[in-house]
Amino acid sequence: MTVESVDRIEPARLEEPTAAIADVIADLSAAAATLGRMLHPRTAANLADLVRLMNCYYSNLIEGHDTRPRDIERALVGDLDQDETRRDLQVEAAAHVRVQAKLDRMAQEGALPPPASGDFIGWMHREFYDGASEAMLTIKGKDRELRMTPGEWRTTSGEDVSVGNHQPPSSHRVADFMAHFEARFDFSKMGRAGQIMAIAAAHHRFNYIHPFPDGNGRVSRLMSHAMASLAGVGAHGLWSVSRGLARGLESRGDYMRMMDHADMPRQGDRDGRGNLSEAALQGFVLWFLRVCLDQVTFMSSLFDLDGLARRLRTYVDRHPDLKPQASRLLEEALFRGEFERGDIDAITGLPERTARRILADLTELGLLASDTPKGKVSLRFPAHALEDLFPRLFPQT
Repeated sequence: MTVESVDRIEPARLEEPTAAIADVIADLSAAAATLGRMLHPRTAANLADLVRLMNCYYSNLIEGHDTRPRDIERALVGDLDQDETRRDLQVEAAAHVRVQAKLDRMAQEGALPPPASGDFIGWMHREFYDGASEAMLTIKGKDRELRMTPGEWRTTSGEDVSVGNHQPPSSHRVADFMAHFEARFDFSKMGRAGQIMAIAAAHHRFNYIHPFPDGNGRVSRLMSHAMASLAGVGAHGLWSVSRGLARGLESRGDYMRMMDHADMPRQGDRDGRGNLSEAALQGFVLWFLRVCLDQVTFMSSLFDLDGLARRLRTYVDRHPDLKPQASRLLEEALFRGEFERGDIDAITGLPERTARRILADLTELGLLASDTPKGKVSLRFPAHALEDLFPRLFPQT
C-alpha cells in the first residue's frame, strides 16, 4: 500500500463501539432528547440564533481569532469595522452564522443532504467564503502565494500543505480521497449508533485529508453540526460542538492533542487492520463524544426554564431603566413562546399606556421583538445581555 492510496485513512470509522463509547452514545442521545424538549419551539428557535453566534465565536477562537459576540452581532447587520483585518474577521463570522442558519433550517425541514458528500461539503465552503475579500482568498506561504477558489479541492502541487507534523494527501489525489470519504461516511448505510460515532471519526478524517487550501477546520465543524442534526442528537441547534472543542475536557490544548494522536499509524498486529491506529481512533471518538455530552449537559443547565426565569428577573431588577413588571413580559415570552401585544396590560397588571411603555423599553433593549410591526412578541437574546442571562457561555473579558 502506498501512502497515496485512499486506504491511508483506514480505519475511516469504527464498525462497533467499545463499552465506554456505547455508554456515552446512550447518555448523549438521552441528554440531547431532553434538551430538545425543554423549551417552547419559538423560544428554542430564538435561542438557536444565540447558539449560532456562540458556535461562530468558538470556531473562530480555535483558529486563533477572538471576534467578540458584539462584533459578530454588528457584522450580521452590516455594521463592519473600518480596520481591514477586523472587518475581514467580521465578514468571516457573519458568513459562519449564515451558513449554520441554513443548515439548521434544512434540518428543521428534513432537507439536509448527505453531510459527507462532496457536493454538500463544497457548498458549505463556497457559502462560507461568499463575499470574501481578495485578502481572505489569498493564501501566503513562506515562498509562495495562491488564490483559493471557494468550494474547490486542492488539485495542484502548489497547493500541497503540511499541518504541523502531518502531511495530508497530495493535492492531485484529494478528489479520490474525498470520494472514498463520502462512501465511508454514508449515513444511509449506518444505524443510529454508527451515525453518532461517525460524527467524531469523520471530523478527524476530513481534517486528515485537508481537502481545501484553507477553511478546513471551520467546514469540518459545520459538517459535524450537520451530522449531529441528522443523527438525532442536534437538539434543534441548542448546543455547539465548537465550544467544547475550544475548551476541551481538561484543558484548551485537548483538541489539537487528540487530533494529533488520532493521526497515529497502526501500532502492531493488535491495532486493527488499517493504515492508521484503530486504538487511537477509538480514543478520539470517545473523547469527542464526551465533549459533545459535556456541552449538551452545560446548555441544558443554562436553558433550564426556572433558572433562566430567575436570571431574567435579576436582569430586570438590576437594570436602571426597567420597571419590575418588565420581568412578567419576559417570563410570559419564555414560557409561552410568544404573546399578542394586546395582552400586555393583562400580563403586567398595569394600565395599557404604562404596559406599552414597558414593552417599548424591552423592545429597545432587544429583549423582546416580533417578526412584523404588529405581530406576536417573543423573547430575544442580544449580545449585551448574554453575560447576565447565560453566565460562562463566553469567556469573561
